[in-house]
Amino acid sequence: MSEKTATGKVFDFGVLWKVFKGIAPYKNTFILTGIIILSLALLSVVRPFLIKNGLNNAFENNDASVLVPYFLGMLGVLIIETGLQFYQTYLSNLVAQSVTLDLREKLFRKVLKFRLKFFDKTPVGSFVTRLISDIDGIAQIFSNGILTILGDIVKLIVVISAMMFISVELSLMVLIPIPVLLIGTRIFQKAIKKAFTEVRNQANKINVFIQEHITGMSIIQLFNREKEEYEKFKLINKEHQNAHIRSVWAYAVFFPFVELLSATSMALLLWYGSGEVLSEHLTIPALIAMILFINMLYRPIRMLADRFNILQMGIVNAERVFTMFERDELLNDTGTIARKLEGNISFDKVSFAYVEDNYVLKGIDLEVKSGETVAFVGATGAGKSSVVNILSRFYEFQKGTISLDNQDIRNYTLDTVRSQISLVLQEVFLFSDSIHNNITLNNKDISKEQVIEASKIVGAHDFIMDLPGGYDYNVKERGSMLSSGQRQLIAFIRAYVANPSILILDEATSSVDTESEELIQSAIKKLTQGRTSIIIAHRLSTIQQSDKIVVLEKGSIIEHGSHKELLSRDGQYKKLFELQFQESP
Repeated sequence: MSEKTATGKVFDFGVLWKVFKGIAPYKNTFILTGIIILSLALLSVVRPFLIKNGLNNAFENNDASVLVPYFLGMLGVLIIETGLQFYQTYLSNLVAQSVTLDLREKLFRKVLKFRLKFFDKTPVGSFVTRLISDIDGIAQIFSNGILTILGDIVKLIVVISAMMFISVELSLMVLIPIPVLLIGTRIFQKAIKKAFTEVRNQANKINVFIQEHITGMSIIQLFNREKEEYEKFKLINKEHQNAHIRSVWAYAVFFPFVELLSATSMALLLWYGSGEVLSEHLTIPALIAMILFINMLYRPIRMLADRFNILQMGIVNAERVFTMFERDELLNDTGTIARKLEGNISFDKVSFAYVEDNYVLKGIDLEVKSGETVAFVGATGAGKSSVVNILSRFYEFQKGTISLDNQDIRNYTLDTVRSQISLVLQEVFLFSDSIHNNITLNNKDISKEQVIEASKIVGAHDFIMDLPGGYDYNVKERGSMLSSGQRQLIAFIRAYVANPSILILDEATSSVDTESEELIQSAIKKLTQGRTSIIIAHRLSTIQQSDKIVVLEKGSIIEHGSHKELLSRDGQYKKLFELQFQESP
């Protein structure tokens, strides 16, 4: 997956529009927040005028007591502003968190339906970055972004209008540095967006690196690669630091630049304004009000630059998130048939490639009747697991037809196919949860009594009850608290309680000891009874009772038949059998 943004624009309003579509359920709250922000912008200019008018009355009457009503008026305005600021902060963050909640749920729901081919080529750390960091960044668009920017712009317009009302000439003098500031702000925006994009890319690299190395820590320690991997991490971390420093450098240049222009405006005000006061074209209270207005003028300009940066960062994050939304990685799920399968399977000239034109299955023809047990054997890379992948619709085959009960597999809904095929893999994945939940996968239709009964049939009940908490024992991440054989037994229970029409065992006994294998072989007989079963195994001892054995070589079926039939031929199966069972001299 490319880590570059989709556009080099300072603002991508198309992306911004996509983000704002998400506020539809919360538009009333959003509008109310906007009204509050605009009200705060208007209220901000009331205080300088109260000061100006109050001082005028005090000078005219030579009596400071006339300032009391103006003081009380300012206090009232401050109390109102405080209340409005509270609600503005609360409501804007409420909208931000609500939108990001929806975005995260929608993105995760879509990711759950991505074809496995996409996960094969995309690091897990990238998904973590998209679902957490990037979507959190989008929240800033609402909490500190667009509405606050609009409020600051309104405040600028109101402040400049108020200054013009007091003195047009003095206001124009004060605004002389503004064009220079606008040019500097534009340069700053471009520089900071480039820096922020690099920061996000480097953060993604760190996430990917850490996720992969924590997952593979046993390999790192086994091969004594701690020092080398630490040096790699230091390099990536340094690049991340450098990206942040480049963004800090832009801030370090821009903010002093704003302060310099603010001081220039103040100097121009004092120089020109003092002359206006001496010539009695301007009053001292008006000059004081103009000084207050200059501070109010440059504060939103300074904040605007920061708000624009927040908005830019949110857009960078949104680009990355919406790139995920727009990816066409879903399996074709246009089927309409949803019914219980009998278990008849037919492969008709099926060819399949993970990479275009590099076929790993070539013209597979095979009939499997309901209730039959069919085993696939062959060397590593012969295509055994690929048969499972396309039958389970993890991947789409390119040529031929796979039929279930005389119907094209694509005519069934994806849920129908997946819910009636149970798969036990060589590498069993367990979630950080209880044994019970790992068996049922939180399916409330499966009772604890069913789980216990299945565990007894598989032969796992005793070892489960020996664990602290029994079926409530938390196996931790990836089932690290259990042995590989125990994890395999739990996978068998998981398949059994699902009551599938088609059972697939992909090297399911390769990770268990001899004692566990005997238990599993007994369980397999009960599991396969009355349902179509497909077994992939290197150990030929586990498949001798199969109704049909299919021998694959380089993606093609080279022979098939029962165990006795294949031994009677001088073929590949007989060679494999003799290789595994030849007696030591």
